[in-house]
Amino acid sequence: MKALQFRKSIPRYVLLKLLGPRFRGLYTSGLVPVALRDLPEPKLPTSRWVRIAPTLAGICGSDIATVCAKGSPYLAPLTSMPFVLGHELVGVISETGAEVDRVSVGDRVVLHPALGCVARGIDPLCDSCKLGRDALCRNVTRGDVSSGIQIGFCRDTGGGFSDSLVAHESQVYKVPVEIDDRAAVLIEPFACALHGAFRACGSAEQTALVIGCGSIGLLTIAALRATGWTGRIVAVAKYDHQRRHAVRLGADETLNTGGSIETRYRSWAETLGAQVLDPQLGKPTVIGGADVTLDCVASPSSIDDGLRFTKSGGTFVLVGMPGMGSGIDWTPMWFKELTVHAAYAYGPERFGGSLRETFDIAMELMKTLGPRLSELVGPPFELKDYRAAFHSAIRTSQSGVVKTIFALENGRI
Repeated sequence: MKALQFRKSIPRYVLLKLLGPRFRGLYTSGLVPVALRDLPEPKLPTSRWVRIAPTLAGICGSDIATVCAKGSPYLAPLTSMPFVLGHELVGVISETGAEVDRVSVGDRVVLHPALGCVARGIDPLCDSCKLGRDALCRNVTRGDVSSGIQIGFCRDTGGGFSDSLVAHESQVYKVPVEIDDRAAVLIEPFACALHGAFRACGSAEQTALVIGCGSIGLLTIAALRATGWTGRIVAVAKYDHQRRHAVRLGADETLNTGGSIETRYRSWAETLGAQVLDPQLGKPTVIGGADVTLDCVASPSSIDDGLRFTKSGGTFVLVGMPGMGSGIDWTPMWFKELTVHAAYAYGPERFGGSLRETFDIAMELMKTLGPRLSELVGPPFELKDYRAAFHSAIRTSQSGVVKTIFALENGRI
């Protein structure tokens, strides 16, 4: 089968880490440790696993961080290389193990990629998996498959950027006919956005600040509205196309990221009703701000800005995937007594009067939101054009695309 495989290369990692920020063209050059290869199909690890033929697969921020050497080495021991990238996908079941009863061959499905205790065949379950939080599983280096927090970072499962991958039957969700493929490919990142949005509980008088309007930021705006946020939403967007989508999906106002720090801070403060003070050394001190800040960028700069622009007693939610870096002043968190949440992947959430898995909630909401959210999806690329696809995802200012996807040969568009 054809597959886009990532292989460990310390020299390439170091070069990308050192030179990539200055020479961004390196991120789509032959220097990146990713290549299209002919590989054998992964085997079904047990009789409770299925094979999926991907139809569409989206490029996630974590895929970009991996390819561009922007991720933290903290997660390296929780992967097994070489691995095939891709965990945001919609596809068709092409084979089932003898004991599978959740799905059948021919079913159209999306993937819940977390490799928890159930998928790994581990019994008894760890404390996190007992609570339905398999993304926080403590056994991600044990069990029936190699180390990996998710499919797409595990050498035994394959990934969505290929003709075939395998998943435990508990990881696949049937897609209703009302949801087309271009909307379905967004269900996994939308579930992540929902998980973050559920951390923000506010009234009509409150303001939510969403920092970053890439795919997760825009899906978070939609998720806030879909989960009942009736207050004001202010979105920080870098590009014009992101600002248009932000307003279309529910933001009341948008803020820019350009200009000097002083100019930017005073503009943000005016919109958020905050006060900016000069400490004479370092970035401005901010009094007041948003009731809830959701950081969907997770860079040192965005985290630092977000903490400063959250009002006293407010909530800061880290939705984006952070990497290494310095430059965060945690004093605002302490001085303002902020509540800080991390929102990684998915888990059970109370919605509609009951506790439900975020994938089920995402599926239900996508039936009505699908046509609006699918506008975030750009024209599909073939696997052989993976460098152009990553260029589209990385240089979104040039492509104007929020979510870049691959279309596989076994897929439909």
